[in-house]
Amino acid sequence: MIERDASLRGMNSFGVPARAAGLARLHDLDALPALLDDPGWRDRPLLVLGGGSNVLFTGDFDGLVLRIEAERIAHSRWDGDDAMVRVEAGRDWHDFVRWTLDAGHPGLENLSLIPGTVGAAPIQNIGAYGVEVESCIEAVEAWDRRARAFVALDRAACGFAYRDSVFKREPGRWIVTAVRFRFPPAWTPVLRYPGVREELAAQGVAAPTPQAVSEAICAIRRRKLPDPARLGNAGSFFKNPIVPAAQAQALADTHPGLPAWPAGDGRRKLSAAWLIEQAGLKGLREGDAGVSPQHALVLVNHGGATGAQVLDLARRVQAAVVARFQVTLEPEPLIL
Repeated sequence: MIERDASLRGMNSFGVPARAAGLARLHDLDALPALLDDPGWRDRPLLVLGGGSNVLFTGDFDGLVLRIEAERIAHSRWDGDDAMVRVEAGRDWHDFVRWTLDAGHPGLENLSLIPGTVGAAPIQNIGAYGVEVESCIEAVEAWDRRARAFVALDRAACGFAYRDSVFKREPGRWIVTAVRFRFPPAWTPVLRYPGVREELAAQGVAAPTPQAVSEAICAIRRRKLPDPARLGNAGSFFKNPIVPAAQAQALADTHPGLPAWPAGDGRRKLSAAWLIEQAGLKGLREGDAGVSPQHALVLVNHGGATGAQVLDLARRVQAAVVARFQVTLEPEPLIL
């Protein structure tokens, strides 16, 4: 059943007002082809919406919003000592991370508490605290709208890159329906990201388990990032910019303390949060749109902001960073 003129305010973590011409909730993946062939909607724009935590609506959507709410999870098979797990796209991401830890399959603990759904994770190639989701992905199942068929893309075919994938580079073609993960038995904690070891030490953890790492990550995120349930936001609004090493060195010479990390191919990744804060924008507020005082990388809705007002603020942030550092920040969320 398709709901007409549906409110999307409660379906986006910014909490901005928006409406969709139609809204469909899909619990049975086998019903997807018939839904897409509905004569009343097949020629209208389509938006697949997960948890709404990586999207900014700047107005209404004159098409069909599809929410995949299928969320079954199971071991699909065991390959030697590796655990293979298939999970449907509608599963809450953090809930799935907790499931993997309870089942004894570590590897995703650094991605704890990231909002959204499993289906959205490979599209953005979500990453945090030194880990990207591609490291545990075996394959992604999707409906290919061009071929009109269910397909499975192995990791190489997914074309993963920093906050990127083939699913993101070909918008409108793919609808992710499930993700297959591989978890090897050997596990080494990833603790190189600043603050993780310190948090573990503060919790009195000398020999971290996967669960302890997850708890440390959750504590850091809760301390640094505002809760979308209380203050509308989409987490990190900008990607950390990647620039040529020579440009990064020139910036470091001029601005001591600039955080930078190797990004391969003679490039360096800079901290977008540091750039924004050094531009004097942390805590900035324009009406109900603002830059979080907790974390400069997070744009927030203090209650009554529209998506257009949040976007105006984002553009002001971009302009200020360009003016001071000659670095262009790229938004992470999908802006509609």
